[in-house]
Amino acid sequence: MKAYVFPGQGTQYVGMGKSLYDRHPATRNLFERADEILGFQITKTMFEGTDEELRETRVTQPAVYLYSVAVAMSLGDDFRPDMVGGHSLGEFSALTAAGCLNFEDGLRLVSARAHAMQKACQQKPGTMAAIIGLDDATVEAACAEASNVGIVVAANYNCPGQLVISGEMDAVGAAVEILKEKGAKRALMLPVSGAFHSPLMLSAKEELEEAISKTVFHEPKCPVYQNFDGKPHTDIDEIKKNLIAQLTGSVRWTEEVRNMISSGADWFMECGPGRALQGMLTKITRSISKEAVILGADS
Repeated sequence: MKAYVFPGQGTQYVGMGKSLYDRHPATRNLFERADEILGFQITKTMFEGTDEELRETRVTQPAVYLYSVAVAMSLGDDFRPDMVGGHSLGEFSALTAAGCLNFEDGLRLVSARAHAMQKACQQKPGTMAAIIGLDDATVEAACAEASNVGIVVAANYNCPGQLVISGEMDAVGAAVEILKEKGAKRALMLPVSGAFHSPLMLSAKEELEEAISKTVFHEPKCPVYQNFDGKPHTDIDEIKKNLIAQLTGSVRWTEEVRNMISSGADWFMECGPGRALQGMLTKITRSISKEAVILGADS
């Protein structure tokens, strides 16, 4: 069975989408409509902007969404998913590819999410750190221990031995020191603008909930596996609820991929910039001794 997966923020790079724009007239319309909907030339920033410009959350999220959906569209009749899933922001790309959201509504939602998250970062500064080489329970225990300093939680369960923690700066720093003492191969603060997938995103969650309430969702043409619980969903109300909860909840990517494989997925294609998900998928499938074909569609 075929599973298509979509990456999130942090995978962007200057120049992404340019060859797709030049070679696929059908997808070119998506880029041009995005400029109109967003009210600024996002394609110019994507194709020839600076890394700094593209790293702005309000730009990054719609840019990654736009490119990821365009990649899926460029596959034409070959795009026949049995299931889809996306990492964080990528969940919106997955929902659009599955027909649950139309492109325009998905882009507006992603833009609203990005602006709300950027505002939340300014109101409640925070950070994130990547932890490599420890099991989930050890990382969770360190976060609990550091919680006497402030808010810090396990945010992204990316693959076995790779978690990202998120929260207030001092608390994340304290957790990093604890995890180094516990033998982490790497425990590095990340160059991000805020504490994504943590309670510090509560104000953004409220804004996203309002935007989602005004958006039309359709029944997806295949199950959508969601980050909040790692499970497949086709019920529109459940999909909306999980999208909202995801903003302050953990991205349970390892569990999500394992559930896809348990449901029969033996062929994965990553649609979007970079190959970050391919690396995670390889480690997840190895950890459960399951053979899977893992491909990328980055153009």
